[in-house]
Amino acid sequence: YGRSDSYRVATTQDKDDKETPNKKKQAAKDLDDLKKEVPLTEHKMSVEEVCRKFQTDIVQGLTNAKAAEFLLRDGPNALTPPPTTPEWVKFCRQLFGGFSILLWTGAILCFLAYAIQAATEDDPAGDNLYLGIVLSAVVIITGCFSYFQEAKSSKIMESFKNMVPQQALVIREGEKMQINAEEVVAGDLVEVKGGDRIPADLRVISSHGCKVDNSSLTGESEPQTRSPDCTHDNPLETRNIAFFSTNCVEGTARGIVVCTGDRTVMGRIATLTSGLETGKTPIAKEIEHFIHIITGVAVFLGLSFFILSIVLGYSWLEAVIFLIGIIVANVPEGLLATVTVCLTLTAKRMARKNCLVKNLEAVETLGSTSTICSDKTGTLTQNRMTVAHMWFDNQIHEADTTEDQSGASFDKSSVTWVSLARIAALCNRAVFKGGQDALPILKKDVAGDASESALLKCIELSCGSVRLMRDKNKKVAEIPFNSTNKYQLSIHETEDPNDNRYLLVMKGAPERILDRCSTIMIQGKEQPMDEELKEAFQNAYLELGGLGERVLGFCHLLMPEDQYPKGFAFDTDDVNFQTDNMCFVGLMSMIDPPRAAVPDAVGKCRSAGIKVIMVTGDHPITAKAIAKGVGIISEGTETVEDIAARLNIPVNQVNPRDAKACVIHGTELKDMSQEQIDDILRNHTEIVFARTSPQQKLIIVEGCQRQGAIVAVTGDGVNDSPALKKADIGVAMGISGSDVSKQAADMILLDDNFASIVTGVEEGRLIFDNLKKSIAYTLTSNIPEITPFLFFIIVNIPLPLGTITILCIDLGTDMVPAISLAYEAAESDIMKRQPRNPLRDKLVNERLISIAYGQIGMIQALGGFFAYFVIMAENGFLPSFLVGIRLSWDDRSVNDLEDSYGQQWTYEQRKIVEFTCHTAFFVSIVVVQWADLIICKTRRNSVFQQGMRNKILIFGLFEETALAAFLSYSPGMDVALRMYPLKPSWWFCAFPYSFLIFVYDEIRKLLLRRNPGGWVERETYY
Repeated sequence: YGRSDSYRVATTQDKDDKETPNKKKQAAKDLDDLKKEVPLTEHKMSVEEVCRKFQTDIVQGLTNAKAAEFLLRDGPNALTPPPTTPEWVKFCRQLFGGFSILLWTGAILCFLAYAIQAATEDDPAGDNLYLGIVLSAVVIITGCFSYFQEAKSSKIMESFKNMVPQQALVIREGEKMQINAEEVVAGDLVEVKGGDRIPADLRVISSHGCKVDNSSLTGESEPQTRSPDCTHDNPLETRNIAFFSTNCVEGTARGIVVCTGDRTVMGRIATLTSGLETGKTPIAKEIEHFIHIITGVAVFLGLSFFILSIVLGYSWLEAVIFLIGIIVANVPEGLLATVTVCLTLTAKRMARKNCLVKNLEAVETLGSTSTICSDKTGTLTQNRMTVAHMWFDNQIHEADTTEDQSGASFDKSSVTWVSLARIAALCNRAVFKGGQDALPILKKDVAGDASESALLKCIELSCGSVRLMRDKNKKVAEIPFNSTNKYQLSIHETEDPNDNRYLLVMKGAPERILDRCSTIMIQGKEQPMDEELKEAFQNAYLELGGLGERVLGFCHLLMPEDQYPKGFAFDTDDVNFQTDNMCFVGLMSMIDPPRAAVPDAVGKCRSAGIKVIMVTGDHPITAKAIAKGVGIISEGTETVEDIAARLNIPVNQVNPRDAKACVIHGTELKDMSQEQIDDILRNHTEIVFARTSPQQKLIIVEGCQRQGAIVAVTGDGVNDSPALKKADIGVAMGISGSDVSKQAADMILLDDNFASIVTGVEEGRLIFDNLKKSIAYTLTSNIPEITPFLFFIIVNIPLPLGTITILCIDLGTDMVPAISLAYEAAESDIMKRQPRNPLRDKLVNERLISIAYGQIGMIQALGGFFAYFVIMAENGFLPSFLVGIRLSWDDRSVNDLEDSYGQQWTYEQRKIVEFTCHTAFFVSIVVVQWADLIICKTRRNSVFQQGMRNKILIFGLFEETALAAFLSYSPGMDVALRMYPLKPSWWFCAFPYSFLIFVYDEIRKLLLRRNPGGWVERETYY
């Protein structure tokens, strides 16, 4: 096996040497091939032809030499694992991706500036060096944080891998032998029995009551019969092919392997999945867009002031230092950490609500979803067949299909019901598995097929122990269900000790059962079957079938004692007893019922402007019934067929545009062009696709994406994985999902419940809103940080705010408040608005920049300068005196600088005043940021409507104030950060400005609410 692997490597190397520019084209062509239907032809060949093709013998199997030769030729029978990203690459992506680039650029520029200063000055200031080090540290710490967050999720993924069968029973040279499934080759003769996983794609050559569960492949919940005859041209529908990694549920079969490994149907799907290109997540695009804006602003400001400072007569070295300073001051250092923490918080919140998010960015994608393509079985439904209706005594009775069976019950007093229940219990091979006595009936596991276990649970619930009933009526003979006669019968001794007659009970396809009956039981009495009753039966059968339910008929016969005395030898192979002229008792119909929470969830999606499309491998009638049951097709909406039936005209005369809903069969989809598919998706609001293949699911998702939709896909089968991977966000099922689907998905619903998706959408929309608020809050303080620097250059005043102090704001006081906005509750009803349009509604738009920079930021800067001029004036330097003083102020050799009153100041004394100003400017920014934080809580509502319920935010207000006080008053800060203690009155300089910000914004929001869509909204609603 190791050998064949190295052989495989060698061949791929050969291929790689001959690389051509056509490789991309070839890959695209391969993908298109995979999207086509499965190319198996073996199901149409006779067994002899298959044996010839694979050089095998129907009795002896392959020879060991042949098997070894084929193994070398085809490689092991295993799926090639999808290419994984090495851990160090993932780590580098976190370290150098997206937002981090901005900070790295800042850090490098800082080191560059320091280098210039060190080369030209004797005693360079260390500010730029510190700044560079801090910036690098910030990126590295946040990078590690995001990396570990995602590594945690991928660990959970690792625990999911156990999809492939381990052992297989093959016949080689006439001997049965157990081998590893990986060693199975094409042409092997394989035997499978109930409970086995199918080791490869098999052409069945003989079978005995064999049924397989194809649900992981096709999504059909019913076990499918397997027999040697070709029953359908489509290999996925025919009975004589059993597929790799599906389960055999009962019976035995023998088959010839026709495909192994990646060439199997399952392998094709897995290859299709790993070959798909996935685009960037919406939030990644948003952050990229944001970086462009910020970089644009920074470079524009930097260059204009570079030119200005050259014009003003600075040396070019000084001008370069200014340029770098301005660009760095524009970088919001704390924002990277804020965004990461916000996404992590939401991911944790979603995990509590049973959504496991595999990568952080998927959190937001779900919020911008505009179309959900959902699988039916197990996602919208409970994935267990349940008895829904019965027809006896010439009327339909409704059973209870809720998940805890608490609903209405039917009349159980009728004698007919007792007979019907008896047939359903006796003519039934399903039994409860052992050791489950403590569990409620519905939670117990059953050995047997889905329909029989539904009957078993129904009878157990309404009539008590089925086992006792079976013990009292001992079974003496039975004919199991088969596809030719479509019924199942068994013969029992009756429980009445005085009655020696045998009881024959039979169930099966209703029309077949009716043909064998001459009488019918009404109110416990047998009556002859007349035309009127036949019509009543026909109507009931059509009604239940039309509900998408699976209907079975039941009949019985007490066998006359003179013909069948006690001890009669019943022969079930060559039938020697009567199987007609029986008494028809009733019908029972079953359905896989919808989950309780789904209709509500679908309704929420509809009001949120999200289109829900059902895509299923099941039958159109069943699909339509469930779609109506959960509200995917809403009350009173008609399909083309409905309109035709109502107007009594042929379907082709109806204008398809008149129908809002449509049900499309997989075979119709096969023959449609791209334009036709687009047309359907555009013109119908409520769509159901039935009997679709995995490849078609992918085509549907691509169709939705061409319409510009952001698509979420839910699925649990292997057949869903290509669509899961291609969708903007794939949602897999945690309980019933196959491993392949979990690997392809971005998010896993741990409770398999469709309703959890809606919670996810809500969280995703909320995080987008809150990130906007967080960014608006963080960006505002950029203006009071940059303007001091600009005044320093243009007006030549002593520097009002230093680099170190800027860092204390961005990475100190602003961090907790910015993160606290992630905890803000939703303002309006976020689930009532349309999904955001990724082209128009950006995370950061010009309106947000205009509010943060042009309006609130300017007021903040005024507050800071006011404090600066107050302190300078108190120390004797009046504002008019400060202009143009910069060069002598910063000159170390000048120790006799005079102020407005003629006092002389040494260099050291001047610097203490300057640093006190820095501290006051810093404190002023903290004070105005209080107001900014409070106004950022809402984008439209008044703060008084929203209230102050966000405890983290209140903590944030106290935290930033306490931190500012600590930095100002702690002993030793004057040396470490050059922060000096302030007079209490200096704290109050910025209060009026803080109040002004609050009032200004409340008035703006009032105007917003008063005239929606007006000038204020167009210009200032971000």
